[in-house]
Amino acid sequence: MPSHAGAPPSRRRFLALSAGGAVAGAAALSGCAMQVSSGVSGSGETVTVMVNSGDILPEQVQQAKKDLGIKIVLVKYDITKLIAMLTSGNPPDLVRGVGAVDLPFFAARDVAEELDPYFARSNVLRLDDLDPVNDLWRFDGRTQGRGPRYGMAKDFSQDSMYWYNAAAFDKAGVDYPPETEPVTYEEWLDNAKRLVQRKNGQTTVFGGSFNGLTRSTLLATMTASAGGSLFNDDFSQVDFTTPEARKALAWYIDYCKTKVGTSLIQPDPNGWDGPTYQAGRLAMSNSGYWMGGMIYPDKKLAEVSRLAPAPFFAGGERISACQGGTGLWMPRGAKNKDAAWRVFEWFFGEDPAKGRASGGWGIPTLKSLRSLMPAQEDYQKRVLKAQNNELKHFSVVSFTPYTRADAIDALFNQIAPAAMNGQISVDTLAGRLNSAINEQMKRGKEQVG
Repeated sequence: MPSHAGAPPSRRRFLALSAGGAVAGAAALSGCAMQVSSGVSGSGETVTVMVNSGDILPEQVQQAKKDLGIKIVLVKYDITKLIAMLTSGNPPDLVRGVGAVDLPFFAARDVAEELDPYFARSNVLRLDDLDPVNDLWRFDGRTQGRGPRYGMAKDFSQDSMYWYNAAAFDKAGVDYPPETEPVTYEEWLDNAKRLVQRKNGQTTVFGGSFNGLTRSTLLATMTASAGGSLFNDDFSQVDFTTPEARKALAWYIDYCKTKVGTSLIQPDPNGWDGPTYQAGRLAMSNSGYWMGGMIYPDKKLAEVSRLAPAPFFAGGERISACQGGTGLWMPRGAKNKDAAWRVFEWFFGEDPAKGRASGGWGIPTLKSLRSLMPAQEDYQKRVLKAQNNELKHFSVVSFTPYTRADAIDALFNQIAPAAMNGQISVDTLAGRLNSAINEQMKRGKEQVG
């Protein structure tokens, strides 16, 4: 398989990678490079994969050795180490990434391998079998969702869908949301206000949590639902002052101010929704289908849990995007691409993919595997009905290639609490966000060139 030639990318192109907007100097990078796969062909090949703990299990590493004759070496994902390996010309063979936000960043910096030739000859990952969510891993040099494929999602959810506890609704005398028709964002917040429980000034049961995977993807998706875009035409700037973006921002700040759910000014005691929902302390959670993997093992909780469509803004569009789409991509400088592709096929289309699909930990990204999604119990059938209907409303909400979502979130987390606490107006917040984020994106565009 032909691959790109040329020198490794310069470190200058990655200066805005970290949440603070810069990596801590060349000295920190120089000592992080490590040896990866040898590039030899035939049996006994080694493929290095940079992932988080749990992405690929030790037993799967053993199975790959048995099934493929390929040794997988796992390296813990670390953005600073990844930059060092990319810039030294010695990257991993495959790298974890969040398709919704990571792909434009790396593709624009010319460090990701185009995988279209591999997909074209694959008997495992056929193009006509790919779920549209995999378009998150496409980029044409300007817009996400078009152009060459650079990776694939391992599974996904439509992340503005929300789980709710029917017992909490019954206790509060609140009608259940419709199974297949969305409520408005205003209706969702009104329900959360009725569902919240407090005692002695403390929240004992949160009415609902609506924070998205990142604030940047949440607000980009909500702005799209209102009929607009958070970014300008070439994705080089944000604008929170447009009517659509301001509507999304105002709603989210109102949600935070009411303290019906977790936020920067009312953190979740468990760090995230899952354990809080399991404990009966959260009536609604905008964690998509994937959280069924946590819910189903507790049959009592599963029987009272429902999955509802993503809310929408009245007069806007029904948008039900994926804010994640976590998967793998192949660096251009990888030394053992054919063996890496064989691992890629196995991970996304063979036994590991089948195991993920049957566990309820996300929607499979091959349409042929959807029949494996849990549907044995009545509550699973109910969830699957809602999820299958929601698939009709999926669309890619394109993200900027000029900065990372965690970098935008870091700025948002510094600036937004003043509005959440009522110290500044939404309009003032919008202006401050525009100034800070656009300065960062300006530097990113200069680095891309």
